[in-house]
Amino acid sequence: MPNTITGAKIFACSQSEELAKNIAAKFGVDLGNVITSTYSDGEFQPSYEESIRGTRIFIIGSTHPGPRNLMEMLLMIDAAKRASARHITAVLPYFGWARQDRKDKPRVPIAAKLVAKMLEAAGATRIITMDLHADQIQGFFEKPVDHLFASTIFLPYLQNLALNNLTIASPDMGGSKRAYAYSKALESDVVICYKQRAKANVISHMELIGDVTGKNVVLVDDMVDTAGTLTKAADLMMERGALSVRAICTHPILSGKAYERIENSKLEELIVTDSIPLSKESSKIRVLSCADLFADVMKRVHHNESISSQFIM
Repeated sequence: MPNTITGAKIFACSQSEELAKNIAAKFGVDLGNVITSTYSDGEFQPSYEESIRGTRIFIIGSTHPGPRNLMEMLLMIDAAKRASARHITAVLPYFGWARQDRKDKPRVPIAAKLVAKMLEAAGATRIITMDLHADQIQGFFEKPVDHLFASTIFLPYLQNLALNNLTIASPDMGGSKRAYAYSKALESDVVICYKQRAKANVISHMELIGDVTGKNVVLVDDMVDTAGTLTKAADLMMERGALSVRAICTHPILSGKAYERIENSKLEELIVTDSIPLSKESSKIRVLSCADLFADVMKRVHHNESISSQFIM
């Protein structure tokens, strides 16, 4: 792979500027120059302050709520299209609104598909993202999607811990496939939590399927929002005889009372990526950077090389 990257430029949405700087440094280019003008009523306008005509550009920005983050990505894509960029790759370390990937009751939207169509309509020619909430979201796009797995970041960390009697756990039935993939890579046992919700973000009941007595447990999930499920699962496993409980969650949304719950829980540590910047630090939260992963894949995409080595799960 050439050391000098030519014909590619990287730009950042404001919510992911720090991560984008790290990705650009590892990619081998300076972060592109964008300024954003804001009107009194909150309307804003991003502007590329350098020519991008005929170039391949990567726009980095997670689209976690509120709506400004998604809107900024859409405006950046539209501006690039109108400035005659050759290829426009939307790099979404966290693909927001992904929990609405199906109709689970009458008269509700499928927001994940709507977001996919909006990105394509704005002008994105390729999507790079990581640990989608549901794999089938890739099918909502007509453009190529590179769906990366944070397991390439987390597995080496877990292996270095060298935990005895390791057991991988899923905090819900929906994450069982992910848990089994980790257990296969680590040659460990698996347990599953079964939960019932009273409503969104509110758990009415949780049961454990499997034995964690004398085990060092690692909970695996794609995101942590209010941390209600995660901390309840950790406390339940300690009550059932686990030696320790850790959690790895790719996307640290951490809304509401999440930080308070994590600090007061039986979790030994929560390991996350920097796909979403933390709003504050916590002694129990360890951040592993995904900059190397994205920079490597972006280089391979730019040079039309295979990225299959990053699909280990």
